[in-house]
Amino acid sequence: MERLTTIHIDKESHKFSAAHFTVFSATERERLHGHNFSVSARIVAPVDDNGLTGDYAVYKNQIRKLCDSLDEYTLIPADSPYLTITEDGDYYHVTHDADTLILLKADTLIIPVRNTTVEDLSHYLLETLVEDKPFLEAQDIREIEVMVSSGPGQTGSSFYKVK
Repeated sequence: MERLTTIHIDKESHKFSAAHFTVFSATERERLHGHNFSVSARIVAPVDDNGLTGDYAVYKNQIRKLCDSLDEYTLIPADSPYLTITEDGDYYHVTHDADTLILLKADTLIIPVRNTTVEDLSHYLLETLVEDKPFLEAQDIREIEVMVSSGPGQTGSSFYKVK
């Protein structure tokens, strides 16, 4: 019988700071504000003959790369039906209802999500991990869940079953 186990990677250093706003409707959104988001993962994989499920350093490095890719940016949801995003030289113009935010491109990431919520951010980060097939295969990962928290008691997660 194959022995599977679940490990949880939840390091204090797995964080990113980002500005965002949640869009509620065609006429309502939050003001632009920021969070120190934390990212953790739950990984299911077989235990090897030495009692290990994989190299924790590899898992931690993957999560760190995800956090680094979003750190210190303003995050804008590319797929929101309520936003219009245009470019003007070094700036993005992000229009919602009658308001337009003018954001420096160098400080802004337009990411393929419908909203910059913990639910959509967890899915985005999970998809990024799952796209790295060599990582999943080399670690023999069977299931992976990515959790994103915007503060204590406010976490969203997304789950993928590999095999």
